[in-house]
Amino acid sequence: MTARATPSPDASAGRWTLVSAVLGSSMAFMDGTVVNVALPAIQRSMNASGADAQWLIEAYALFLAALLLVGGALGDRFGRKRVFLIGVVVFTAMSAACAAAQDTGQLIAARALQGIGAALLVPGSLALLGANFPEASRGRAIGTWSAFSGITAAIGPVVGGFLVDHFSWRWAFVLNVPIGGVLVLACLAKVPESRGDATDGPVDLAGAVTATLGLAGVVFALIEAPTRGWGSAPVAIAGVVGLAGLAAFIACEARVRNPMLPLHLFADRDFAGANLLTLLLYAALGGSLYFVPLNLIQVQGYAATAAGAALLPFVAIMFALSRWAGSLVDRMGAKIPLVVGPAIAAAGFALLARPGVGGSYWTTFFPAMAVLGLGMTITISPLTTTVMNALGEKLAGTASGVNNAVSRAAGLLAIAALGAVLAQVFEPRLHDALAHAQLPAGVADAVYAQRSKLGAIAAPAGAASAVAAQVRDAVGHAFVAGFRAVMLCSAGLALASALSAWWLISGRKPGIDSKGSSP
Repeated sequence: MTARATPSPDASAGRWTLVSAVLGSSMAFMDGTVVNVALPAIQRSMNASGADAQWLIEAYALFLAALLLVGGALGDRFGRKRVFLIGVVVFTAMSAACAAAQDTGQLIAARALQGIGAALLVPGSLALLGANFPEASRGRAIGTWSAFSGITAAIGPVVGGFLVDHFSWRWAFVLNVPIGGVLVLACLAKVPESRGDATDGPVDLAGAVTATLGLAGVVFALIEAPTRGWGSAPVAIAGVVGLAGLAAFIACEARVRNPMLPLHLFADRDFAGANLLTLLLYAALGGSLYFVPLNLIQVQGYAATAAGAALLPFVAIMFALSRWAGSLVDRMGAKIPLVVGPAIAAAGFALLARPGVGGSYWTTFFPAMAVLGLGMTITISPLTTTVMNALGEKLAGTASGVNNAVSRAAGLLAIAALGAVLAQVFEPRLHDALAHAQLPAGVADAVYAQRSKLGAIAAPAGAASAVAAQVRDAVGHAFVAGFRAVMLCSAGLALASALSAWWLISGRKPGIDSKGSSP
């Protein structure tokens, strides 16, 4: 194996690298939160079905989850700055393409390509920090990066909602273009190139292909089954291809020379436990938070800005208490926080199942978001510490990358699976509500024919205001029934993640070996 020389870090390069890493991660983080809030407006503007709306999120998440580890390997091999820049250019260009899309097909395709750009961009932001900051100041740089990531996650939904309310959903994508342009210029001019120490092994393209195929097949089956039927040929074929692809991925990773997912790492109980917890808890979080803005906007009648602001307690609590949560590991080890945190998060998900249609935000969604934020705050720092410490310093980067990929895949699969749960509850509830409503002939049939739109269903054009109100009431209550089922599933996943921590995570504190003595 050959080693490539990396330029010694200097102060100027470090400052510009930090700026570039912050801008890059900000684009990726804001895109995720902004699009969720913009989704109801996109669905209404393009007359999109619920499955179309899911694909707008899933097309991006699919390629990001499947190619994230390959993106990191490509940076090590061909240059972190180069791959990071390619990712920025692709992400920015596809953001412009999303803004210009004329139908859902174009928008979904652009989102998929945007996900490929993100898979090259996201791992590069932290890799550049590691290469351009000496060990003594690296922690402070990563802390700054984390703080700005938290800020962008907090303001993203509000900014997105403001743009949707006052301009158009297209501006949620246009927002990335000037940021991307500034980032390219700064990175080209000021950020030095760097490579990994070992770059002579082959990139795991077979793993990337089988992972993408496997995830795509499973996601297609879960999203399309409520509309096409579980027994339809496209759904059955996609499901078989997906499961076969995932099996081929596991077999491939066990054989290839440089696997993107080194399976032997999971022999460590702490690492295996941390990733199982991540899979379950981030499935609950990613899946549930996809549906919260849809409920707030389409059923509760919130403006997009208000819906974005409704998520602020969740992020604000995480931001305010993150330092305190980080100290928990030093005082008591990771196991207790990793059991207690997800259990509190489960209570937050359960509280989200409580609101019906209407009511004050402060007595309906606010308590749930606050409890959920507290639970995630207690969890995240101990989880990150466990992942980074489980395999030792030399494998910390690999461990972090695997855990990040697991969290992305969890959200990807959960949105599809929980969407199927919501649809299974929504359709019979809507049918029953329409059957009992006193609606003019043909109106109930016209409304039920739109059932694939879920909460975006509208009364037929020209319907009287009283009829439109009955339709809204039937759709709202049916959606809330499905939403409650999703939140209770999320609560169950969070509780399962707490149990996985109790079962697998060791109770030792940092610096104490498994026998309880200091090294």
